[in-house]
Amino acid sequence: MSEISFEDYLNANGSLTYTNVGVSMMPLLRQGKDLFTVRKKGSERCKAGDVVLYKRPPDSYVLHRVVEVRESDYVILGDNCTAKEYGIKDADILGVMTGYVRGGREHSTDDAGYRLYSSVWMHTIPLRIALKKAVQRLKNLVKKIIRP
Repeated sequence: MSEISFEDYLNANGSLTYTNVGVSMMPLLRQGKDLFTVRKKGSERCKAGDVVLYKRPPDSYVLHRVVEVRESDYVILGDNCTAKEYGIKDADILGVMTGYVRGGREHSTDDAGYRLYSSVWMHTIPLRIALKKAVQRLKNLVKKIIRP
């Protein structure tokens, strides 16, 4: 049986539900535990706060959040990441997340709780990045002290 690409699946079905792989979207999505659903992206532009499935060449798929909409591209960042990704074009984006499943319970991106989470997450990006980098520097310092 041959594997079908995310692009082909979305073209054939209009939406895709898949398990989360990796930790870049924590705490929203937990690796191997939660599912996410994306709908195929149409011609519309994405909005800041949208979680999108996009393709990095040659064949790497990424689910991250749009943090800035620019005239011809987007700035994207995983919820658990510190490095923004620039230059993501509409043509790179395959789908937009419409919901997720945690603990057997479905959540829509239209739910008030999700919208509040997304708003708080978007408005605290600089603080979260600074804290995450500070914690990492502290961990590295402790490692140097423990293992000189």
